[in-house]
Amino acid sequence: MKKQDAMNRDWIATARTLSHALPLLQRYGGATVVVKFGGHAMGDDEEMDSFARDIVLMQQVGVNPVIVHGGGPMINQMLERLGVKSDFVDGKRVTDAATVEVVEMVLSGRVNKRIVQAINDQGGKAVGLSGKDAGLITCEQTNPALGFVGTPTQVDPSVLHTLFAADTIPVIAPLGAGRKGETYNINGDTAAGAIATALKADRLLLLTDVAGVKDAGGEVLTELTPDQIRKLTDEGVIAGGMIPKTETALAAIDGGVRGVVILDGRAPNACLLELYTDHGAGSLIRAERPAT
Repeated sequence: MKKQDAMNRDWIATARTLSHALPLLQRYGGATVVVKFGGHAMGDDEEMDSFARDIVLMQQVGVNPVIVHGGGPMINQMLERLGVKSDFVDGKRVTDAATVEVVEMVLSGRVNKRIVQAINDQGGKAVGLSGKDAGLITCEQTNPALGFVGTPTQVDPSVLHTLFAADTIPVIAPLGAGRKGETYNINGDTAAGAIATALKADRLLLLTDVAGVKDAGGEVLTELTPDQIRKLTDEGVIAGGMIPKTETALAAIDGGVRGVVILDGRAPNACLLELYTDHGAGSLIRAERPAT
């Protein structure tokens, strides 16, 4: 009898949670959410399955999710296995012709299809593509010294709208095409920001390996404006690897994205915590609301 009572309490708690979530579910009905996925969870089958399940749930309650992924560790492993040696300029890998072939093989092949399969296994319908497909991302060379590393100059999201209409989740490898058909490797955060901007997304979620943007005392700041981000950067509080992420966030907001969240992708159900709880997760960056 006591066991049954405990089960009943669990069922009631679950039902109450779902009921309380209704306003939050309604808030994001029809929303477009771009998720940059990478880092720790990509190498762990259990966390990959958990991420895929969350993405399928988001779609089931009316969100149009778009996944943009990285794959740096997998690229490094394959380059080492194939004996492709890399040069570095200012700590950044030079992506020569041999390297970009491996990058495309790993990102568009192994990594992309693994995420697609994980989503499909959870009952979703995902399609893998790269920025080269359907003219999605056109690039220019970022720096001749770095070889085939690209910066997006144009994004045509037509193919993504087609997939949304077919209840299909796009999973995008961060590659783009140059004006002459060259293949360029794009930083994953940069690609996600460019795609979110083209879609005028409601949210861009940058999943990373830290809890969010921190103040000088090491505390996570739950909500910031672009001006606060710039001030913290000028003061040196935002530094190192967080700078490219906040730069991506600022560019996305300037381009019409409603909000960008930098959050810890290692946390269980990180995307659901951000979208469907009052407290959210990580650091939300959005333009200051005008006074009413």
